[in-house]
Amino acid sequence: MSISSDTLEAKRSDAQAAIRALRNRKPALDDDSIDLILRGARNHYAWQDRPVPRELLQAIYEAAAAGPTSTNCCPARFVFVTSPEGKDRLAKALKPANIDKMRTAPVTAIVAHDLEFWTRLPFLFPHDDRRPMFEGKSAFIESTAFRNGTLQGAYFMIAARAVGLDVGAMSGFSNEVVDEEFFTGTTMKSNFLINLGYADESALFEKLPQFPFDDVCAFA
Repeated sequence: MSISSDTLEAKRSDAQAAIRALRNRKPALDDDSIDLILRGARNHYAWQDRPVPRELLQAIYEAAAAGPTSTNCCPARFVFVTSPEGKDRLAKALKPANIDKMRTAPVTAIVAHDLEFWTRLPFLFPHDDRRPMFEGKSAFIESTAFRNGTLQGAYFMIAARAVGLDVGAMSGFSNEVVDEEFFTGTTMKSNFLINLGYADESALFEKLPQFPFDDVCAFA
């Protein structure tokens, strides 16, 4: 579905006005807000027995979905594992040290990506048809889906922290087993896991070091 030039111009004008208004209301986050979502945030391993409602997960998704992806391709897909049966299935894929972390978390999100994301581009990027960029190009499809799906998983973690949840991102599992248990017969592939809930901070250890700016940053 194409968009008329008049409609496109009106939408551009509205978008420009909206971002200017937002920047006027909130030019930048304060230090505590940045600490909450990044600098002071931690990857958690133990959880309080407090539920996470569907409405909060939906709010987190909607915030994360607004993060940028190439051509707005939005390949990430999320499966929220909350039931005992779902946790049993997911446990088959986890290394032993990660099973309790998953079972005690109120929610474990499987961050996946859909290899047929590009077929939805007429909806996601209606300015023109970008499907020919991807059709028949499996390596390009896979790299685009993985890269942008990973970005969306990171946006999801930041959004979860922003609304007051704690997160515990996890690898340490078999993607093949997760895909067999949850995505058989689909075009989706798992990427990583995110435990979600309200952390039990008593399980934390000291914050690990990060590289200083001059060690890993350069100008060109």
